[in-house]
Amino acid sequence: MSLDELRTDVARKQKKGLPFIGASIVIWLLILITCSLKLPIRLQNMIVFCCSCPLMPLAMLIGKFIHVDIFDKSNELGNVGFLFTLNQFLYLLIVMWVFSAVPEKMVMVYAMVFGAHLLPYSWLYKSVAYRVFAIIIPIISLVIGCMYPAMVVAAIMLIIELVFVVCLIIEAKSLIHV
Repeated sequence: MSLDELRTDVARKQKKGLPFIGASIVIWLLILITCSLKLPIRLQNMIVFCCSCPLMPLAMLIGKFIHVDIFDKSNELGNVGFLFTLNQFLYLLIVMWVFSAVPEKMVMVYAMVFGAHLLPYSWLYKSVAYRVFAIIIPIISLVIGCMYPAMVVAAIMLIIELVFVVCLIIEAKSLIHV
C-alpha cells in the first residue's frame, strides 16, 4: 500500500478518530460542570485535570458502539496517531505552569492545547475538519478566555466539540465509498 492508501485506510478504520472526539464531548461536559461549581480555583483546576482521566475508557466504549477498534494494529499509521497524541502530554506542562502562575486562565490554556494538538490528525486522516478545528479552537479559546470565565470557555468547547463530531461523521461517511 502507498502512503496515501495507508492514510485512507487508517481514516476509514478509525472513523477519523470519532471515538476520541466523541469522548472529548463527555470530558468537556465534566469540565463545564466542574467550572460551574463554587469551588476554590486551585481545587477546581485540579478536578479539571482529573476530568480527562476517563478519556480512554470512554473512547473504547464509543469505539465498541460505532465498531472501531481503537487499538487496531493492522495499519502501521495507527502508531503515528498514537505518537501525535503523545505531543499533547508535552504541552500539558504549559497547562501545569498556568495552573500555578495564572490559575484563572488554566481552562483557557487547556482548551488551546487541546485544539492545537489536533493539527497532525488533519494530515493523518486527510481531514479538513481536523485542520479547521485545530486552528479555530485555540483562537476562540484565547478570545473567549480573555473576556469570560472558565465556565464560558468550557461551554463553548462543549458546543465546538459537538459540531466537530458532526463534521467528522460527515467526513467518515464519505470514506465508505472510497
